[in-house]
Amino acid sequence: MSKADELVKDIKTIVKTPEKIRNMAIAAHIDHGKTTLSDSLLAGAGMISEDLAGSQLFMDFDKQEQERGITIYSANVSMVHKYKDENFLINLIDTPGHVDFGGDVTRAMRAVDGAIVLVDAVDGVMPQTETVLRQALRERVKPVLFINKVDRLINELKLSPEQMQQRFIETISKVNVLINKYAPEELKNEWQVNINEGEVAFGSAYKKWAISIPFMKTSGITFKDIITKTQEGKEKELSREAPLHTILLDMIIKKLPNPVEAQKYRIKKIWTGEIETEEGKVMTNCNPDGELTGVITNVTTDPHAGLVSTVRLFGGTINQGDEIYVVGKHTTERAQQVGVYAGPRRVPIDSIPAGNIIAITGIASGSAGETICRPEKIIAPFESIKHVFEPVVTKSIEAKSVNDLPKLIDILKQRAREDQTLALKISEDTGEMLVSGLGELHLEAKVERYLKEKGVNVNISKPIVIYKEGIRKESIRTVEGKSPNKHNKFYIKVVPLKKEVHDLLLEGEIKEGKVRKQDKDAVYKALADSGFDNDLAKKIIYVYNGNLLVNASRGVQYLNEVMELIIQSFKDVGDTGPLANEPLSGVSVMVMDAKLHEDAIHRGPAQVLPAVRGAIKNAILYADASILEPKQVLRIDTPTDRMGNVMTEVQNRRGQIIDMQEEEGVTIIKAKIPVAELFGFEAALKSATAGRGFQSLVDIVYELLSNDLQNKIILQVRKRKGMKEELPRPTEEA
Repeated sequence: MSKADELVKDIKTIVKTPEKIRNMAIAAHIDHGKTTLSDSLLAGAGMISEDLAGSQLFMDFDKQEQERGITIYSANVSMVHKYKDENFLINLIDTPGHVDFGGDVTRAMRAVDGAIVLVDAVDGVMPQTETVLRQALRERVKPVLFINKVDRLINELKLSPEQMQQRFIETISKVNVLINKYAPEELKNEWQVNINEGEVAFGSAYKKWAISIPFMKTSGITFKDIITKTQEGKEKELSREAPLHTILLDMIIKKLPNPVEAQKYRIKKIWTGEIETEEGKVMTNCNPDGELTGVITNVTTDPHAGLVSTVRLFGGTINQGDEIYVVGKHTTERAQQVGVYAGPRRVPIDSIPAGNIIAITGIASGSAGETICRPEKIIAPFESIKHVFEPVVTKSIEAKSVNDLPKLIDILKQRAREDQTLALKISEDTGEMLVSGLGELHLEAKVERYLKEKGVNVNISKPIVIYKEGIRKESIRTVEGKSPNKHNKFYIKVVPLKKEVHDLLLEGEIKEGKVRKQDKDAVYKALADSGFDNDLAKKIIYVYNGNLLVNASRGVQYLNEVMELIIQSFKDVGDTGPLANEPLSGVSVMVMDAKLHEDAIHRGPAQVLPAVRGAIKNAILYADASILEPKQVLRIDTPTDRMGNVMTEVQNRRGQIIDMQEEEGVTIIKAKIPVAELFGFEAALKSATAGRGFQSLVDIVYELLSNDLQNKIILQVRKRKGMKEELPRPTEEA
């Protein structure tokens, strides 16, 4: 039997035993060595040549990834590793490091239970290290730490053992500070990475060696041995004595949870349903005999098989040919083929139980983030996958030829289904297609390049910035909104949310949608701790886009019967505010009172929707409505002798210097720059630093646009959208 056949046989056996499965991802800052590490692990598992590992970049399947030298798409592979004479199945996802492809990282974290957080020994903890750790912990994914490129500390920086040890301690300490900051309260202490417990490893993914404290104790290898052999160029010998794949795969099996353990604490966090229901218990216990439940975490197109959906199966068992219900799309599909990943190919398996990451072909209507179940037992959906950053850059795309229009629309819709951080809007009035992404590279790599490869000729606009709308104060009056038939009246007031409350919503601490029964106490406490009125907290109806809808009325007849229409109106204004149809953020919309017709036929959608929408928009205009602009908080590393050039570049772009530190001839500048001024900044930075400077995204914030720019930007955006070129004013009646 060949090695490949043996692997398939082992995989088909282990998928039935969830205790022997580890679902995990590798996550890190860009260029810290994730894909090289994946190569070395795969080589150790016998899946690729050891000689090619580190240069083959096996997990970078896409041609564009190979050309750019960066990971753009998450890639799945399953490998078998023997630990204490037992075979274990490790389902690995290699994730991108560039911030523009952070959506792929978040989706991968929904699929896995554990992660190797990889840190470059020279660079240390960088902004994207924090971002990926935050993404993992938000999904209750347990981290372990691998400090990579230790050979560079020895050969290039020539650090002494004491200096190296100090650097390791600093890195571990910084990672633990982040875990303490972002981990769920009950897991903060338990998930701290402990060097003595073997939750931290050091090594070189490229040279294929690694060590950990437990391994050093059992093998007798000392740090002095590591330094000597690295200096003498005996790293091949070192990789035989301290093989990277053995140390790290053993660490994964010993220190990361299996699906049965992980789902006990993950499901209650990531599923919107009630845990005590039958399907809740099935998922919590990873029961293969219960109802089918799972989440699509990725969608790709195979030229031969069509759409391939990556699914994390949380409950039940899926068989080839089964009917599957896609909850968000309300469609029933058939699983034509099910299997697991072995790099760019898939291993078909007729039947796969809960606890696995699988590939399904045949779900034509599925998109990343969708919940799947059986058609005869429809379940509550999983929480929407919340990304750390949201789209801030938009481009308008139009087909050069009318004949290409249907193909263009299909491709853009497909791309948006595959990557939820790509937002697509098609104007029904103008036919204009707007695609929004996390940055210029995001749009270029995942949309523009793809259209070119598919032979679709398009005109693409210069980047457009997405603004938000907010309010500076409480509306100066309660606004009345009348229905077209004059039989229904709604009384609305708006209040700006305190920053602490707004941050809770943006960080996903309070979930979008209606507050679940099981979350009510925690939500009320979180809001009260952030300064929100305790009585009003208990009257929250809906959370959307960083805004709250509150029922502050008392005893209004028939109000519950039109509540879904009020929610829809609130969401409509959340998507398109009154100033320039930009998203609304940071607003509490209060329903103060209502007078409703006793006959339901006179309070239908055509009456309620325009009345409530108009009242909310009018109340916002009475509350000093303002435009908020996105700004990027950047870490800029520059040679100290070029610092002045960089500061000038920042200030010329309406930028603000927040902090500066100097380390060994390098100045680290923390700056905040409006996204509207950032186009072309990377090239300008290279020019200002003779190619030696680089930037990393720390955060994206929205802040009030300065008064002198408010009206100018409102009119610019309205003109671009084909709206009346005038500043909106509140009316006496909505």
